[in-house]
Amino acid sequence: MTKQDALKNWKESAADAMDTAEKLFADKKYHHSLFFLHLAIEKLLKALHQKRRNEPAPPIHNLARLADLCKLGLDEQTERELKEISSFSVSARYDDYKFSFYKKATRNYASRWLVIGKSLHQKFLSLI
Repeated sequence: MTKQDALKNWKESAADAMDTAEKLFADKKYHHSLFFLHLAIEKLLKALHQKRRNEPAPPIHNLARLADLCKLGLDEQTERELKEISSFSVSARYDDYKFSFYKKATRNYASRWLVIGKSLHQKFLSLI
């Protein structure tokens, strides 16, 4: 697979994850929506890693760490946002975190983070 093919795959997969996040939000499955939001951003950061470093990204899910590996030079607010969005991956996967995350993932909370996540998604997509 060429580098361009890999980047295309990452972008298409990220778009699919974002679409899924939006559909899950519409179905009031807020915690699952936030999980897919995380996944969409993770895929774009992994594409950026591959583009900038000419190697596949490491198999990690920490968005702030992935952004750091891409040498994006993000501001503190964006780093905080990536850290919060990273928590959606852990919180949605493991039972001991799930129940508290279900309570946290209200419509208002999920709506706010979808807006932030879509903005980050567009920002990272523009860099690929």
